[in-house]
Amino acid sequence: MPIIRIEMWTGRTHAQKAELARVITEAMVTIAHTTPEATVVIFDDIAKENWAAAGVLASDAKNAKKK
Repeated sequence: MPIIRIEMWTGRTHAQKAELARVITEAMVTIAHTTPEATVVIFDDIAKENWAAAGVLASDAKNAKKK
């Protein structure tokens, strides 16, 4: 049973997640020769204040670029 975890910032709509789940499941079925019923997609929405790159919180990134 393939489990696909998608971590991304919050803000995607229900429709966007539904489309992502559909096309990712289709790709897994086609490429990995599994079934849609056996494929699980998990969306993990992460607030920008809980995500950092290069030592800067994503929620502060705009301010850091201005300095």
